[in-house]
Amino acid sequence: MSYQTHLFIDGAYEGGNGPSLPAHEPATGRLMADVASADPGQIDRAVRVAHAAFAGWSQTTPKARSLALLRMADAIEDRAEALADVEAANAGKPWRFVKAGELANVADVFRFFGTAVRNMPATAANGYRSSQHTSLMRRDPIGVIASIAPWNYPLLMAAWKIAPAVAAGNTVVIKPSENTPLSLLLLASILSEFLPKGVVNVVTGNGPDVGQALITHDLVRMISLTGDVRTGRAVLKAAAGETIKRTHLELGGKAPVIVCADADLDRLVDTLREASFYNAGQDCTAACRVFADRSIADKVTERLSTMIGSLVYGAPQENDVEFGPLITAAQRDRVAGFVERARGAGAEIVAGGKTPEREGYYYEPTLVTAPITAEIVQKEVFGPVVTVTAFDEPETALNWANQSEYGLASSVWSRDASLAMQIANRLEYGVTWVNTHGVFATEMPHGGMKNSGYGSDLSMQSLLDYTQIRHIMLAS
Repeated sequence: MSYQTHLFIDGAYEGGNGPSLPAHEPATGRLMADVASADPGQIDRAVRVAHAAFAGWSQTTPKARSLALLRMADAIEDRAEALADVEAANAGKPWRFVKAGELANVADVFRFFGTAVRNMPATAANGYRSSQHTSLMRRDPIGVIASIAPWNYPLLMAAWKIAPAVAAGNTVVIKPSENTPLSLLLLASILSEFLPKGVVNVVTGNGPDVGQALITHDLVRMISLTGDVRTGRAVLKAAAGETIKRTHLELGGKAPVIVCADADLDRLVDTLREASFYNAGQDCTAACRVFADRSIADKVTERLSTMIGSLVYGAPQENDVEFGPLITAAQRDRVAGFVERARGAGAEIVAGGKTPEREGYYYEPTLVTAPITAEIVQKEVFGPVVTVTAFDEPETALNWANQSEYGLASSVWSRDASLAMQIANRLEYGVTWVNTHGVFATEMPHGGMKNSGYGSDLSMQSLLDYTQIRHIMLAS
């Protein structure tokens, strides 16, 4: 199978002039394609093309932009199989989940923002200063958005960035992860059918060379990143350069799952089967650390262990597979390192805990019991690993959760609605689920606190994040 490997600039594909980087198939470790990086001149031209396109695109009506996004959504659905073929192979995900779940969500994101742009809220005109002065509020697009997309959800995270930015009237230069560039390069041709040249551009390459040159470009007005905390700090430094840039950061996570004594354990375990292990746990919102009331901690551990023993992992094309490999050999080894250090520190490896002897970058689904101070409980592992830690009082679990450097996702499990809401209201996390985990609605905001970043993906709030609010006053 051949793949699109060229940059997409000004409505056309062109070969990269920089070093070639390999894109692998994580299920086998085999090379899929060599993808040439953008060189400094191509990065500069991509931004300048986007800047020139902004002059026209920013002046289009919400109706026109809405129509373009709605047509993109239809086209994505029509070509979902081709997109799923590339995404599943390059990201190592079960094909059936990519097509039926993730690509359906990609189309829904474009469709939502195609509707939202015609319904942006604003304060009505009024004489706030005096009867001789009429104040108006405008929400205008910002300019060129430099977007950096991650490798764990290449198409979905790209949609979260492109759709609201373009709907608001901005133009975009987006860099996919060097590990997973292939599906976004294919998507670019679909989007270009409905957009003027230069509105969306794709440059490929690594972070230090291509990403850094992109986010520090003088004509970039906003940087949108989904990535780790270290990269987020680099973005903030770049944003404080000669031209101050707005930033939108969705960074790491370490989601606590607070299980009270009266929780429905059947529902908990059924939910965590997907919420903890989907995409091999490579998800910032994964239900990765369980805080269980001591009275039920052993039961929770036993049930989770049984569930984990029944999980099916393997190649993306297999119909019964629930998750696939880690993205790279380095990521697999990183996960294994966390588990081995936990084992050495005295934690109990209840289930899994080994690298299977097979081709590809797989790691067994793993359950660990460990104290709250353990590295594996505190740090983001980003793999198919769940920890269980017992607590004596709900207040203790709440404090443990809020002491974390992260603040992205969390969940509370209790049949007592009052208790669940008391805990949920005090959690310092951008999203908290009660008696479920990992369920998203495009209409609701998704974003973090603390070292998990700030700004909202999804929802009307995301659209507003990609606009500049302005006050215009008319004197009579």
